[in-house]
Amino acid sequence: MKKKILIIIISLVILVGVSCLVFISKNHHDNTETTGVLVVPTFVDKIDKDAAWCATFNLIWNDLKEDLVKQDIKFNKNNTYVDNLNKEFFKDSDISNDYYYKVYGKKTLELKSEIEKNIKDKFNQTSDILDKFDWSEDALDNNSNSLERYIFYTMLYREFKYKTQFVKLNEDKFNDTKNIKYFGVKDNKESYKNQINVIYYNNEDDFAIKVTTTSNDEIIINKNPKGDTFEEVYNNVITTGSKYKGNKEFTKSDNFKMPYINLNVLKEYNELENKEFYDKDNNTLIIDKALQTIKFELDETGGKIKSEAGMDVVKFSSLDSKEESRNLNVNKTFAIFLKENSKDKPYFAARIDDITKYQ
Repeated sequence: MKKKILIIIISLVILVGVSCLVFISKNHHDNTETTGVLVVPTFVDKIDKDAAWCATFNLIWNDLKEDLVKQDIKFNKNNTYVDNLNKEFFKDSDISNDYYYKVYGKKTLELKSEIEKNIKDKFNQTSDILDKFDWSEDALDNNSNSLERYIFYTMLYREFKYKTQFVKLNEDKFNDTKNIKYFGVKDNKESYKNQINVIYYNNEDDFAIKVTTTSNDEIIINKNPKGDTFEEVYNNVITTGSKYKGNKEFTKSDNFKMPYINLNVLKEYNELENKEFYDKDNNTLIIDKALQTIKFELDETGGKIKSEAGMDVVKFSSLDSKEESRNLNVNKTFAIFLKENSKDKPYFAARIDDITKYQ
């Protein structure tokens, strides 16, 4: 059974010190996995100094809960991740269809081939997680009356460009780390007037801005993010911005620089695996494997995000169960969000404190 995943609001919030995406220099495009970044399944989970979130896992959890379990999922022991996922903070209606692909069904090789074909047709992409699941004959659904196996899968993919390209800047410090690669504004500041919008500016270490793109995607950057969850950080940006009375235009006396970012994380949610729970008809289920990847890049030309989430779920029958110059220089801890400009909720967030993890 297929369900469309909403368009990703590219609301990339990079929180300095919060985790979400790890960015690396544009000149360092490899598949090296980023370490030391906490990946959280929901927007309302507690975050660390470096953390990341993307909506893909929320979308497949909603399908599991609504279509297979048909009630809130409850483990025998309390689990904060499960409680927050059950709240369905992010739904299909929070993102446009062309941002994602989503499907679930019986675990068969035919479904695997269907997923591979559809993500190739829609995004010209291949999966980084499908082959990490067990597709041997014994692990497939075999039409048994007492045991069923399901795969829940989604991919979110988006590329975006700036109308006016930024320029490479000299290497500089980030927090106390030297030789960090930056891009930003150097000359011709007038051409960025409609591309950089100031949400609020208290001082050079406390501000939020929005960078627009040629597509429907916005980048929200918050230096000195405040909050213990991405929801708290994002809401603080919106609330503070609504009260800001200063000039919201980028002026010729303003400055802007941003570190290059390259995030590549794979998260296996061991906290959710091999725990029994029950559906509405009292059948026993377990999540055999739960995976999520987030890849995010940001440079002087634009950005790209690719995220996948998948779950291998086993269901047992109940019979067998168990105006002044403003320095908008992002050179200290910050948060970043990606959102679609016509949607209220971001679909990606990150908090960055240790920039060496990203370059």
